Amino acid sequence: MEVQHEMASSLNKKDLLSMYEKMYTIRKFEEATVKYYKNGNIPGFIHLYIGEEAIATGVCAALKKDDYITSTHRGHGHLIAKGGDVRLMMAELFAKSTGYCKAKGGSMHISDLSLGIIGSNGIVGAGFSIATGVGVAAKMRGAGQVCACFFGDGATNRGTFHESANMAAVFKLPIIFVCENNYYGISACTKEVMKIQDIVIRASSYGMPGIKVDGNDVITMHNTAKVAVELARNGGGPTLIEACTWRHRGHWEGDPDNYRDSRQREEWLTRDPIPRFADYLISNTIAAKAEITDIEERVRTNIDKAVEFAKNSPVPEPQDLYTDVYA
Repeated sequence: MEVQHEMASSLNKKDLLSMYEKMYTIRKFEEATVKYYKNGNIPGFIHLYIGEEAIATGVCAALKKDDYITSTHRGHGHLIAKGGDVRLMMAELFAKSTGYCKAKGGSMHISDLSLGIIGSNGIVGAGFSIATGVGVAAKMRGAGQVCACFFGDGATNRGTFHESANMAAVFKLPIIFVCENNYYGISACTKEVMKIQDIVIRASSYGMPGIKVDGNDVITMHNTAKVAVELARNGGGPTLIEACTWRHRGHWEGDPDNYRDSRQREEWLTRDPIPRFADYLISNTIAAKAEITDIEERVRTNIDKAVEFAKNSPVPEPQDLYTDVYA
């Protein structure tokens, strides 16, 4: 599959600035999460999306509101990119009753069906089967909906990936498989756990298109996703996208992260997707620096409000343990 790397004609200034705002919101949300996790406000485990913001933003910008996504344990960015409410997400992380799942989901189990966010998932590779089910339902309804299935490099070694990829290809399900390849499944480098260099070649085993792209370039991500979405929406079946990226922090917050090469880390940090996109917008006279600054200030204010909302929200009552348990 060939994808043009220059700016798509369908992206106007409003679109591009909206994508920058989404990316910056994800970054600032995650940075606030770090702070309040360290302060003891957020229980459990958190897996941060810092450094990978361009992938979710680029893909979700190519989707419609009634399209679907499935997510992972590193799912905060997916939710925000699809239009999720940062106040409800922050409240969920703070284990407050005003959160998305009323404090029963936490970081790794968030959903918003009104936005097509089927849910993040703490089980590696579990999203594949869910996305396949969503794809079957979407095809049966015939409403032209698609599902973007986000997952990491390590998940492609799971049986659920191969079963789902095969079924999606055979039945031409409207699924876009998005592999966020940050080269490490917890502490194991991909080169230690698979005999292939490019994950995308697995697409050929199932007869679906596959493309490997720079996951830190939001425009490339959007253009690639747009082609895959149009194919799926028009009955052409699934596509596998391998988006190469780098998580800036450890696998989970608190991970000593002493297994990655420092030179490799420094090289990837120079390709940080957010300043890279800001530089692109300014150098191509799409936006003035003042416009970028205004967006950043607005985002920081919104994140501060989300934190205050979470802090001031009530904790669940003991009897809430028995609500929302059965349909």
